[in-house]
This record gives sequence, C-alpha cells and structure tokens, in this order.
Amino acid sequence: MRVLSGIQPSGKLHLGNYFGMMKPALELQEKGEAYYFIADYHALTTITDAQAMRQGTLDVALDFLACGLDARRTVFFKQSDVPEVTELAWLLSVITPMGLLERCHAYKDKVTKGIAASHGLFAYPVLMAADILAYQSNVVPVGRDQKQHVEVARDIAIKFNNQVGEDVFTIPAPLIRDDVAVVPGLDGQKMSKSYNNHIEIFGDPKETRARVMRIVTDSTPLEAPKNPETCNVFALYRLFASAEELQDMGGRYRAGGFGYGAAKKALWEKIQAFFAPFGEKRRELEANPDRVQSVLRDGAARARAEAQRTLKRARRAMGLE
Repeated sequence: MRVLSGIQPSGKLHLGNYFGMMKPALELQEKGEAYYFIADYHALTTITDAQAMRQGTLDVALDFLACGLDARRTVFFKQSDVPEVTELAWLLSVITPMGLLERCHAYKDKVTKGIAASHGLFAYPVLMAADILAYQSNVVPVGRDQKQHVEVARDIAIKFNNQVGEDVFTIPAPLIRDDVAVVPGLDGQKMSKSYNNHIEIFGDPKETRARVMRIVTDSTPLEAPKNPETCNVFALYRLFASAEELQDMGGRYRAGGFGYGAAKKALWEKIQAFFAPFGEKRRELEANPDRVQSVLRDGAARARAEAQRTLKRARRAMGLE
C-alpha cells in the first residue's frame, strides 16, 4: 500500500495539524510505503512573501522530523523539487472537465474567506490530482472536508485511463479515519492559523500558556457542576490524557467546585510534557540545517524517480513521445 499526504508550509504547526494530520501520517509509516511532501506549490495561492515561504518550509520539515518521521522508511520531500508534477498537472488539465472543477467547494470557501481568486486557486484540485497520481498512490489520508479533492483525482485518473485506453494511473482512494480528532481552537471552531485560534506545538511556553488560558468557556460558576463533554478545554485535554486521567477530570467537572482555570492549567502542563522530548530533538535539528536539507534532497530524488516513470507513461499515452 502506497500512502501519500501533504501539508502546506504556512507557518509553525499547531495542535490541529499534529492530531489531524501529522500523528496519523506518522502512524501510517509503519503500515505502508509513505510519500509525504511539503506543499509549497499549493501554498503559493496564499503566501506571497518569499522569506515566509522559505521559513515555513523549514519549520514544517523540522516539525515532522522532530516528531518522529523516519526518513529511511518515508519519502519526505518538497513538492517544488519534483517539477514533473507540474508538467503532469498540465496533461491532466487538458482532459479535466470545467464542470468538475466548478463543483469543488474549496475554491468557493477560500474566496469567501478573502483569498484572492486566481487560476491557481481554481485549478488547485488538478495539481492535487497530479500530486496523488504521480506516485501511483493507493490511499490518501484526508479529513472529511478534503475528501472531495481525492474524489476529483479519482475522476480525472479514470477519465485519463479511459481516454488513452490503458491504465496509466492507479485509482486512489481516500482514507477517512474516524478516530482522528477534530481539534477545537481557542474559540471552539476548528483550530486554524487563519482564525488565529491555534496553539503551536513548539510555541514559547509563556505564549502557549497565555493562549491556553484564553480558551473560551461558558459562564458556569466555580461551585456549580459542569458538563465536560461540551467544554473546549476538556476536548483538548482528551487528546493527551489517559483513560484514568479523563475519568478523574470528568468527575471533577460533574462534582462542582472545579474551575475552568484549573482545567486549563492541567491542559497546559499536558501540552508541555507531551511535546518536550520532540522539542529537544527539534532544537538539535535546527542547529544542523544541512542534515534537514539532506533529508529533503534525498526524498526529492526518490520521489522524482517515481514521478518520471509515471510522466513518461502519460506522455507516451498522449503521443508526446
């Protein structure tokens, strides 16, 4: 089983990134052949500052390697280091119906949120399809909000194969994991840097504590019983705590006399303890940037070899060779 996943270099990663994408991806390293990339081409639809792009790319690489990505087992690379993907995106573009792209909700959602409308933003699903199909990926782990992009990639692959009369591309399938948490942000919405409701996994401890203490809660008095199942603090605490710890804190909520401030302090301590060993490794890697770049170069060479084989088959099938 070949697994493919990517993440945009839009800044330091937060709890939503870790539990929603990174942790499941790291677990899948042990179950199949994993191709994980830093989606810098995709990020160009929103990032216009060159230095921010470079720093964001480095931050994602550091975060993944620090949290346990095994570069010997996993092909880890920058999207832009595999130019075959953009050529493949053009070959796919010429057979992709406009109606298919017009039905994609991500474009409309992003424009509604203030992202400038562009051809790149509109054609984003075709580039994503090229990412998936270039490596003959079997499965793509995605949240339910990204499932449509994998379905588009499937439709494009099927149409291409039918048009040229041969199975150039593997038909990918979305891997929706119901056990992957939707991580609430400080305001209860899905955690996102664009909402500024995030908690960085390697943030400054003082800043992290300050953000945790700003998590929105209801106005139930200290002495009154509280419902842990409707509390944003408890939802985040659940990501780190053992079953016994969850039961204990849930009991304190329901008994009354337990304030949200105490719950937030317990959450902050959990975050610090959980990421402390990863943070130490990240600092070691940050002091050795050549090692990080070597990992990305090696991953790109392995990814390009696969993408070149796929592109050659696609070019031949379309009469370009």
